Amino acid sequence: MSQVVSDQVSIYPDLNGRTVFISGGATGIGKGLVEAFARQGCKTAFVDIDVTAGQALEASLKTEGHQVSFIECDITDVEGYQSAIRNVSENYGPISVLLNNAANDVRHSLDSLTSEKFDSLVGVNLKHAMFAIQAVVPMMKKAGGGSIINFGSVSWMMNQSGMPAYTTSKAAVHGMTRGLARELGGHNIRINTLVPGWVMTEKQLTLWVDDEGRELIKKNQCMPGQLLDEHIAAMALFLGSNASAMCTAQDFIVDGGWV
Repeated sequence: MSQVVSDQVSIYPDLNGRTVFISGGATGIGKGLVEAFARQGCKTAFVDIDVTAGQALEASLKTEGHQVSFIECDITDVEGYQSAIRNVSENYGPISVLLNNAANDVRHSLDSLTSEKFDSLVGVNLKHAMFAIQAVVPMMKKAGGGSIINFGSVSWMMNQSGMPAYTTSKAAVHGMTRGLARELGGHNIRINTLVPGWVMTEKQLTLWVDDEGRELIKKNQCMPGQLLDEHIAAMALFLGSNASAMCTAQDFIVDGGWV
């Protein structure tokens, strides 16, 4: 059982001491995930290409007394990425919670896509997750189970335009979750899709959220206020913990009631 310690943060005792691996953890939603799992007492490893932000986050959480490890890694380099995952397991113990968070929602048009650009966008938004799962499943099987949390998006559910390779990749993430759930379930490995709405990260606020965007949020969210990384992290903690023991193959949407 969890103990509520604030309006949005719960403590899950079973997470304490577990090894958790998070992709794209240096900024945005990923940063919120790293902070949340580290503060649960997890041995929290995360990768990113933003070295400055990654090192700063690692140092900050270590100052608080948490076990955190930042690894600079290009997740589109499958061999190097899987090697980083295995190294974390060797140093901290088998990974029992994997969060496939990394993505890039860069805007692009259909007519601007080349084959190379499409492959690159699929690599950062979909492919890395499949191969991270491939790397952690053997250690989860050996450990007797685990939790895999894939990150989807409401964008394709809303018929959002302006980033077709991204929305295609995110729709495929949902299919990947369901396509693997039965295969993994027999080994006590849960796999779910956490689906954020429009989260007010620094990147979104800087690049995309203008007066029109704020009005759109106000119109479409059922709940008032901003959707923040801490709201996404709260769901991720639940899915990583034993509180979600019989949850698999599901979409967990955290969007303030937009879709």
